[in-house]
This record gives sequence, C-alpha cells and structure tokens, in this order.
Amino acid sequence: MAVQKLREGKRVVGTMVRMIQNPAVAVVAHNAGMDFIMLDLEHGPYSMETVGDVFKVGRALGIGCFVRVPELAKGYVSRALDCGATGVMVPMLESVEQAELLVRWAKFAPLGGRGFGGAGGHSNFIGVTPDATPAFMAKANVDTVAIAQIETAQAIQNIDAIAAVPGIDALLIGPNDLAISMGCAGDLLGETLDKAIGKVAAAAKKHGKIFGMHAPDPLTERWVPKGLALLMSNLDTNILTAGFKAICLKYKT
Repeated sequence: MAVQKLREGKRVVGTMVRMIQNPAVAVVAHNAGMDFIMLDLEHGPYSMETVGDVFKVGRALGIGCFVRVPELAKGYVSRALDCGATGVMVPMLESVEQAELLVRWAKFAPLGGRGFGGAGGHSNFIGVTPDATPAFMAKANVDTVAIAQIETAQAIQNIDAIAAVPGIDALLIGPNDLAISMGCAGDLLGETLDKAIGKVAAAAKKHGKIFGMHAPDPLTERWVPKGLALLMSNLDTNILTAGFKAICLKYKT
C-alpha cells in the first residue's frame, strides 16, 4: 500500500483523476504500476458515491486511494475516509488552526476526533466489534494520511507551525496556485517559488513529515533528489489527450 511505503520513507508515484468516473480507473492505474490515484473533488465533478465506488475497487487491489476534497469540512474529510479513502488532502491549507481541524476530522481519538462508523468502505464493509474498536482506530490512524496542500503565501509564512501539528502526515506543494499567490504566476522554476518550496521541504524534514508535490516534470525532477516522496504527476485528462494526439500524429500526417 502507498501509505505503508510512505511510512517506511519510500517514494510513491501516482496521478490525479479529475474526469474518469468508472471504477476501472483504479484497475488501469494498478496495472500500470502506480502506487496511488487521487480523485479531485475540488475541480472535478465527483460525488461521494463515485468516491466509494472507485475506492472499493482500489482498496481490493491494494492501490493507494487518495482524495482532494473541495474544502476543509467534516462532511468531506471524515466522509471521504468512511467511503474508503486512505489519504485526504485539503487545498489551500494555510494556518495551524486549519491543520488542527484537518487532524480532528481525519484521525480517530486520541489524536483527533473523527466519528466512528462501523461497517463501510473504510473497514471493507466488515463490522468492528466493541472489543476490537481501539485497535481498529489506532491502525486506521497509521494507515491513512492527512495531507495539507501548501499553495498560498500565507501557508509559506506559517509552514513551520503547520508542519509541527501532530497528525498532519504530509505537506504537498500546489505550485500553480502558490506561484499566483506569491505574485509570480506561471514562473514555476523561478527563484521566488524555489525558495518557498525549499521552506516546505525543510519544514517537512525537520518535523518528520512527508514532502509531496503535484507539478510538471521539470519542477518535479528538480525536487526528487531533495526528499520528494509523495510524487503526483499529471492528470487523467492530459494523459488521455496525449494518447489521442499520438495516434493522430502517427496516422493523420
């Protein structure tokens, strides 16, 4: 599983899924060798029903089932986990208070305050007996990751404090919005963004958090040797477009 590899300090590779709703996308990603997929509820059209359908297939295969929720809200964070997500990412997280809320809704007690549901996607639809509940909660806290997406100038200012919050597992750079927020829109390889990302990488290392990024290849390749562990590349729409274009270039020219 992707989360276990991350806990062991290994790199995992996956992609963002924003358009495909068929649960077979988890099978295709698994067959390709990907460690995880991330369903995009921030910019995509998915319902929680789709999350549950895709992730019950993904969990059966052992591929990481991550989701980016639209906003920091209990109804998204806790419910996505109950639907089978093994990782939840909140966009534009930029304060200690927001980080603490993410932990509260993503982690069971004593680390957080996630509500306990019995049989569901998170338990592979097997009920948890009362005597097994404490062990189940403790294991779930380890087997799922709470991901703070760092993509604002305010988040960079608060990054050390955010990284220090117990229960936050990963800091993942969203370079496009971060560059916009810092006044250098589109300049993903420039000095301003480079310094900001460096602060995130340093904070992750200092506090034992996972350093992640969803970025174009040139930026990703720059940070792989510098501790990038949660590597998300491209998204389904771009991958399909590239494949279709390749066919057209081959046979229509």
